[in-house]
Amino acid sequence: MTQKIDATGLICPEPIMLLHRAIHEANHCEVIELVATDPTAEKDVEKFCEYLNHELVSKKISDGLLEFKVKKIS
Repeated sequence: MTQKIDATGLICPEPIMLLHRAIHEANHCEVIELVATDPTAEKDVEKFCEYLNHELVSKKISDGLLEFKVKKIS
C-alpha cells in the first residue's frame, strides 16, 4: 500500500514534517508519495532520506511540481 501526501502550497518545513509523520507511521518497506511545490523540498527530502536511512525511490520535478517516492527502510 502506498500513502500519498499532497503538500502543494505548503512551505518549509511543513512538507518534510508531513513526510516524517507518514514514514513514522508506515510499515517497513512501505512507499510514501509526496507532492510539493516548495523548491526547498527537493534538498529537504534528499537530506531526510540520507540522514534517516530511507530510500529515495524516485524524484520528478516538472513545472514547479516536485514528486517524490520514499521507501521506509529503517
